[in-house]
Amino acid sequence: MRNKLLIGCLLLLGSVARAQDTTLLGRLGDSLQAESKPGPVTGTFKGIYFIQLQTNETVARGALNFEIQHRFGQLNSGAYNFFGLDNATLRLGLDYGLTDWWTIGVGRSSYLKTFDGYTKFKLWRQKESGGMPISVTLMGTISNYTQNFSDESYLDANYRTAYATQLILARKFRYFSLELVPTYIRSNLVPTTADKNDLFAVSGGARVRLTRRMSLDGEYNYLFPNQVNSTKVYNALSFAWEMETGGHVFQLVFTNAQSMVPTQFISQTTGNWGDGGIYFGFNIARNFNLTSHAKKSVKY
Repeated sequence: MRNKLLIGCLLLLGSVARAQDTTLLGRLGDSLQAESKPGPVTGTFKGIYFIQLQTNETVARGALNFEIQHRFGQLNSGAYNFFGLDNATLRLGLDYGLTDWWTIGVGRSSYLKTFDGYTKFKLWRQKESGGMPISVTLMGTISNYTQNFSDESYLDANYRTAYATQLILARKFRYFSLELVPTYIRSNLVPTTADKNDLFAVSGGARVRLTRRMSLDGEYNYLFPNQVNSTKVYNALSFAWEMETGGHVFQLVFTNAQSMVPTQFISQTTGNWGDGGIYFGFNIARNFNLTSHAKKSVKY
């Protein structure tokens, strides 16, 4: 009788042990599944500005980005102008993160005394391990120039306003990142009837990482032909050497575009790389964490 009781107890304990093993294995499997779920890719670009273009990145919620974009004069302006260093065009910008995926910004440029504002939304983010293959960001820009012209004194603010809509498609690889940016521009007033109010362009950029804090960037903006006909314009081509130094992102820039606002540098670039119409300059970005959430979520 005692042997039967002993055998029964052993069988019961074995059943309980198997049940516990099954539960533990199930929990371990659930944990491994959760860890293998694709996460979002971060740091496709170091900041929200590429060179002239913006990137797919947005400012973290509660953080403020201060952007200084500076261009000297053209290199072919001669020794008297110290090869352009005597002249300068400047844009100052502030960019604020309303949420981790929604940024708004304003800026003021010395080029045509232009004010600009924009809003940018992250629609999708690239995922790791076979998830979403690209990041998609939608951006809308408005600009208004305020410079006085003697032959255009009748113009009101509405005529001086232009709009741009851009879809920013980006992908990060191991050592480099790419972006493609289809663009639509609407200008309320154009110089002549031969020019189009509605313009279409496509831009592309590549960032090659040299070290953890240093990269080489290249950008090209292609304006489709037969849209601006009264003035000879060129496609904006830009290169930059980018360095991250603590809370700053610093770029040394060479470009044939004087303006730094998309409604202008895409459709109004008159500099030509072929004859030295190149502007040397720099971009500096400084991020300020205004809230405790921003301190945890900023990933520049």
